[in-house]
Amino acid sequence: MKFKGVGLFALGTLFGLEGIKLLSSKDAKKVYAHCTAGVLRAKDSVVTQVTTLQENCSDIYEEAKEINENRKNKKEEVIFEEESEN
Repeated sequence: MKFKGVGLFALGTLFGLEGIKLLSSKDAKKVYAHCTAGVLRAKDSVVTQVTTLQENCSDIYEEAKEINENRKNKKEEVIFEEESEN
């Protein structure tokens, strides 16, 4: 029973060491580099889309402010005309 535990520990250690070698191999590093390059391309795309969205939101906000200002001015004109008639 004790040998089984020791054997499992030794086997786990062996697999762990081989896993580290595998993960640090040249082929694995190439995979990591390609994945990182893909992430960087995606980041650039997202940043471009966010910038476009922010610009559009700013335009919409300014136009909405202008619409409200025009409505306010028209409302004041109507009130002023009603007061002038009385």
